[in-house]
Amino acid sequence: MHMTGTIINIIAILVGSGIGLLFGSRIPEKFKSTIVAGMGLFTVSMGMQMFFNSENQLIVLGALIVGTIIGEWLGIEDRLQDVGLKLEKRFSSDGDTGAGSRFVRGFMVSSLLFCIGPMAILGSIQDGLSGDYNLLAVKSTLDGFASIAFASTLGIGVAFSSMIVLFYQGGISLLAGALSAIISDPMMSEMTATGGVILVGLGISNLLEIKKIRVGNFLPALVVAPLIVWVISSFQ
Repeated sequence: MHMTGTIINIIAILVGSGIGLLFGSRIPEKFKSTIVAGMGLFTVSMGMQMFFNSENQLIVLGALIVGTIIGEWLGIEDRLQDVGLKLEKRFSSDGDTGAGSRFVRGFMVSSLLFCIGPMAILGSIQDGLSGDYNLLAVKSTLDGFASIAFASTLGIGVAFSSMIVLFYQGGISLLAGALSAIISDPMMSEMTATGGVILVGLGISNLLEIKKIRVGNFLPALVVAPLIVWVISSFQ
């Protein structure tokens, strides 16, 4: 069992969040809003790049439709918000509460951003199979800097996203043996492309705040995409 990369990732998020919380009050508000906007643009750009790596974009569309139906039925977005609200009531000291509060927004944005993407999936698989955590080390560096920017603006909710990273990446690492035997390169390509679309939605909704999108309910699409590839390949 290898989870070294996930542990490093969690430490990077907590350290980055601590730095952001410590020095956040010294950063002018207009600077912080511009930093978050820059992170939003970067997230959208990275998501688009991931999407264009798809070999069959109709698979991504199908995965998003089916995945969103499942996500809405399960109420994933609402459940994530509920977790954030419970943590907020216990640990937040500011007066801003509710589903749209700074705490919940920071928790949800950082949880989704840190868990979606090829580095989180591929890095966790590599770490689980062979103990090679180089890819997760790179991701940890990126997440650490992102945590500084997010925590300085969105508060302590960012630090608690490390719990989601632990369960998500740690779970993938623990299941890496089974996943490596099941997931082929085409499956991984479409899963990555689907994750790219979700990242675009995350940037538009939570970071750039252009339009509210229930991004959390897209997450089942990451499982649906490789399943569609498997079904198609079974009939070829």
